[in-house]
Amino acid sequence: MEFFTPLRPEGSSSLGMALVMSSAVPLVLLSDQLVVQAASHSFCHTFDLDGDKVVGRELFELGDGEWNVPQLRALLKATASGHANIDAYEMDLKRPGRPDCTLVLNAHILDHDDSEAMRLVLAVSDVTKIRQAERAVREAEREKDALVREKQVLLQELHHRVANSLQIIASIMMQRVRSVQSEETRAHLRDAHHRVMSVATLQRQLASTATGQVALGSYLTDLCASISASMIADPDKLSLTVNADSSVTTGDRSVSIGLIVTELVINALKHAFPTGTPCGAIKVGFSSDGESWCLTVEDNGVGMPANFAEAKPGLGTGIVNALAGQLSATVSVTSASPGTLVTVHHKLGDTMAQITSKGPEAAKLA
Repeated sequence: MEFFTPLRPEGSSSLGMALVMSSAVPLVLLSDQLVVQAASHSFCHTFDLDGDKVVGRELFELGDGEWNVPQLRALLKATASGHANIDAYEMDLKRPGRPDCTLVLNAHILDHDDSEAMRLVLAVSDVTKIRQAERAVREAEREKDALVREKQVLLQELHHRVANSLQIIASIMMQRVRSVQSEETRAHLRDAHHRVMSVATLQRQLASTATGQVALGSYLTDLCASISASMIADPDKLSLTVNADSSVTTGDRSVSIGLIVTELVINALKHAFPTGTPCGAIKVGFSSDGESWCLTVEDNGVGMPANFAEAKPGLGTGIVNALAGQLSATVSVTSASPGTLVTVHHKLGDTMAQITSKGPEAAKLA
């Protein structure tokens, strides 16, 4: 490697000279007065300096004076006096007519005998391209984050609009309930109304979160509150409660779970408490450990009819079984003594219907 001839004043450090002579990186050897004693070829080449005009001059006189930075001067003087070391000092070198470059400087006093003059070695690394790449990455991340935020806002607005539209549809259905003469038609319209409200409740939940995840506890609580308000005439005699942990899941799975709860609760309200029943309770439960989950709807009503096993499944039963199938879950109906317990269980290991569990949380409706 080519080097420019260093000064060799009497008492100069041969170790320092050898260090500069063997350096493949920009390196400068300075006296205690910060005069250049030797400079590596890479230093002169990197900063477009004439090697014949470098040695013997103050560092701050090099080039067009771009090295004459007050803070750098102060740091080098403190280092030369033994009061400090420069470790990874970063500065921008501004050269007239040339692009600025970002440098990282390290300066330390070389070990020397009492008979030798003190020498300071200054190493310079050009990190311009690295900093430019880092800035480009940060800018790309900011643009990505801004795009994500924009999409989240648009998605929340979409959920809000869908929820409003579903609310309008549900209101129209209830108007039709009051206008039709057939009791059977009214019953079908009420059921359809509750199914629409199940999805509308979910849309409101999605509109309030930026993650696209639905907290099942609050969702099921709001859903059952809506059903209770429209179907339970006297809450003091018939209660509907929800006890769910803090599991969260995606919107599409929440739709299936909410519709299942809607069908099962409506079924219990219709059949578990015939006219004359003094009081009763329906309990909705949900729990998950992250790999398996269990949804239950239990009532303390009159229980299953004697011919339950032979009875032809109705529309609600078909809907529940179809939705459970989408979630890779099984449905079982057992006696609760008194009443009926319906369990929808997703077994361990099926990630298609995985629910995320975040600990215990209980929610209750009056």
